Formats: sequence, structure tokens, C-alpha cells
Amino acid sequence: MAIYQQTVALPARSRSERIVRFITRTPLHIVLIAIALVWLVPTFGLAITSFRPNSDILSTGWWTGLTHWNWTLHNYGTVIHAQGMGRAWVNSLIITIPATLLPLTLGALAAFGFAWVAFPFRDTIFLLIVALMIIPIQTSLVPLLKLFRQWHLSTPHFGIGAFAFVGIWLAHTAFGLPLAIFLLRNFFITLPKDLIEAARMDGASNMEVFRRIVLPLSVPALASFGIFQFLWVWNDLLMALIFLSGEPTRQPMTVRIPYLLSTYGPEYHLLSAASFLLMFLPLVVFFALQRYFVQGLLAGSVKT
Repeated sequence: MAIYQQTVALPARSRSERIVRFITRTPLHIVLIAIALVWLVPTFGLAITSFRPNSDILSTGWWTGLTHWNWTLHNYGTVIHAQGMGRAWVNSLIITIPATLLPLTLGALAAFGFAWVAFPFRDTIFLLIVALMIIPIQTSLVPLLKLFRQWHLSTPHFGIGAFAFVGIWLAHTAFGLPLAIFLLRNFFITLPKDLIEAARMDGASNMEVFRRIVLPLSVPALASFGIFQFLWVWNDLLMALIFLSGEPTRQPMTVRIPYLLSTYGPEYHLLSAASFLLMFLPLVVFFALQRYFVQGLLAGSVKT
């Protein structure tokens, strides 16, 4: 009889646990849904506005576009063929790709050193590098620009326009390295110590350990920082204004989009279309790598 009572009580207990879990988690789910709506509704409205004529935008709200389908692709055609916009999109790529790969590469090398190479004052130097993240970027931009002008990094070299971007590449790399070292080092120290030591006992050098063992196991962390840095550089306006505002042929999309208003007047349909075009590539990058994003952020939070 006792056994029978136990087997009957277990399903009842599991049902009660599910009910309690549902009741306790429902407020959290409501809060998360509300936060998601706060972020998604403006983006959804921007997407709809980008397909509407300017007369409809000025007279009605974006939500009326859901019931009155007066949508057009003319806004995107105008933005794409606007003077300087195509070149600005290419400039954004020229700025973003090297400014993402440079701190990712240098940060991974430095993080491996802080995680698995013993040298004097290792922890102290690591703390000093992490402390650099609290320094506001705005306080460093003007002295940095003066230094780059003395080094002639803000002007084209050898007749090749791409060299004119060296200054902003180095600036984004310098400001992104502390975060890269912090995130990647915290991930690297969670890797199995026995695996690293076994490779060294087999005669592998530090570079071979880094290239053949650490890098393949650290794809989530590398992708996480890559997404962070890509989004930061692609959406950057401040440093682009300071380093590239003097040359219209070198300006990225974040700098060129406001010119649509001054060129065409209060054409908000063009501004919304250009803004959505600016968002498109970061969205593709994020959704393509999102499964690595959360893994990379959480992997270094608990030391195994």
C-alpha cells in the first residue's frame, strides 16, 4: 500500500510543481515580453514607414500602413541612387571589417597570454587593461586626432584611398581591445587545463596551442566579441564625424544619412528607408551568429 501511495503522489507533486513554476515565472515572462515590445515596436514602425509615401507619413501614424496598403519601393530606389550613398555603404564596409578583425585578432593573442602564459605582473597588467574600459571615449578623441595628424594618418597615402582609413581603424582597435581581452581571457581560462598541458608536453609551442587548440574551441567567444565590435563600428557616428567629416568620399552611411534631409527637405520617408538599410546588415550578422553570441557571453561567467 505504501508503494502504491508513493507512485500516486509523484504525479500529483509534479503537477503542483508545474503550477507553482508557471505562477512564479508568469510575471517574469510578462516583463520580458514588455521589454521585447519596447525594442521591437519602433523597429517595426520604422520598417513600415520606409515603404510609405511621405504624404502618408506626415498625415497618419505608421500603424495605418497595416490597414491601408499604399506601400512603395520608390523610397529605397531614391536612397540607393542618391549622391554619395552607394559610396558611403562601401565606406562603412571598409571601416567596419578591418576595425572588427584587428581587435579580434590582437585581443585573442593578448587574452591567450593572460590566460595561459606565465609572466611577471600578469594579473596587474590585466586589471590595468580592463580599467581602460571606464575611460570615456570622448575624452580621448581630440588628442588622438591631433596625434594622427602629426603621423599623417588622416590623409591618403600612396594615392590609395583605403590608406586614409588607417586612423579610424587604429582608433576603433584601441577602444575595442580592452573589451576583447576581457571577454576572451575569461573564456580561455575555462578551457580544460589538462588539454593545454598535454599539448605542451607533446612539444607544441604557445602559438601552436593557440592556433590548433584554443582558437577552434573558442568560436563562441570570438563570435560574441565580433558581433559587439561589428555593431559598434557599423553604427558609430562620433568617430566617423571626427576622423572623416572633412572628406565626403570617405564618409560612412551614418554620416551621409543626415544629408538626405538637407538635400531633399523634410523627406522622412527617405530617412526611414536609409535608416533601415543601415540596420539590415547588422541584423543579418546578428541572426547568423546568434547561437554563438549567448554561448560566448555565458561560457566565461562560471569557472570550471
